[in-house]
Amino acid sequence: MVKIRLKRLGSNKSPFYRVVVADGRYPRNGRFIEEIGYFNPLSEEVKIDAEAAKKWIANGAQPTDTVKALLKKTGAVD
Repeated sequence: MVKIRLKRLGSNKSPFYRVVVADGRYPRNGRFIEEIGYFNPLSEEVKIDAEAAKKWIANGAQPTDTVKALLKKTGAVD
């Protein structure tokens, strides 16, 4: 199953995440299909390509709970 989830970057105690579309069988920081945005929890900055997110959800991709909350926060998905 294709999922929209977070890929963790950054050093210890300084996380930074990219929002990616990946096959559910791949590891968290492994191979992915497309990068559609990023999330910085320290500055609470979120940027997600709404068009790409809607396209992937329409094609059957399942967002994780955290990504679903971020999508609602940015207004990309109802």
